[in-house]
Amino acid sequence: MIPSASTRSTLTMLQVFSVGVMLFLTSHATAEEITHGFLACGQKTYIVDGSGKKIWTYPTSTRDGYVLPNGNILLAVNKSKLYPGGAAIEVTRDGQETLIWKGTQSEVNSVQPTADNSYVLTEAGPNPRLLEVNRSGKILVEFPLQCQKQNHHMETRMARKLADGTYLAPHLLDFAVKNYDSDGKVLNVFDTTVPGDPDHKTHSWPFTAIRHQKNRTLVNCTHGNRVVEFDEKGKVVWQLTNEDLPGDWLQDPCGAQVLPNGNFVITSYAGGRKDPNAPKLIEVNRNKEVVWTYKNGEKVGIHHFQILDTNGNKLSGPPLK
Repeated sequence: MIPSASTRSTLTMLQVFSVGVMLFLTSHATAEEITHGFLACGQKTYIVDGSGKKIWTYPTSTRDGYVLPNGNILLAVNKSKLYPGGAAIEVTRDGQETLIWKGTQSEVNSVQPTADNSYVLTEAGPNPRLLEVNRSGKILVEFPLQCQKQNHHMETRMARKLADGTYLAPHLLDFAVKNYDSDGKVLNVFDTTVPGDPDHKTHSWPFTAIRHQKNRTLVNCTHGNRVVEFDEKGKVVWQLTNEDLPGDWLQDPCGAQVLPNGNFVITSYAGGRKDPNAPKLIEVNRNKEVVWTYKNGEKVGIHHFQILDTNGNKLSGPPLK
């Protein structure tokens, strides 16, 4: 029996509706399937798996950290009675510690493992400096950081050695990310001040600087509550602010990471102070679409972090963070 025209029309409408429902469900299922395991550093230091369950904790506050290929965790720890100038340590999952560097000034603010089995760290204090040391603490590279010295805590943050052997160091109260060679010469400067704001009223302090594809440099600006991307000439070519997000989710965005798929993950360090349910980590794509968030209901935020896996699959290559 041949269906009537009205029956055929109804079938067509049902088919279109069914396809639309399937597409809607598929798109939402895809978004919901994104999970990440990660290391969190800050007032609380821990590792969570893709379900959000804490699988490892460390009792001391930290500023920076990496999960090493052997499974141990490299940490820049806050100053304490044991380490009055901060320190860089390696700790096993069962809590055994190896001291890499004991700070000699006010703070050790960052630590990065390199492909040469060395460690890049920064010391804040009367004589802020960048150091590259081996596992025994022998200094391989040392040079003074060219930044203001009145406020030690605001001298520098996440310094990183790049693939070309140079170093990137953000200087908060200088409103600049500086690219140094191994002798301490400044090769390039990325200005994080807001155009048209010569008095720096927005406090656009650079905290994390990441060199990634095509010589792009992604910079988190904490009190400016923005993330900017520079080209090799220092021109801003991409920017993320709270106007691009569903809410004021960028609250002191300290740490960041560029994932292998090109997405950016950003932490909101102060995000839980007013609202414990605010996102602590936010993943966006280049179209500024939010594709994943992490919320834990705590007032304590995440200072820096390392995304370890996506949907249970370990990330490839050195972490860009």
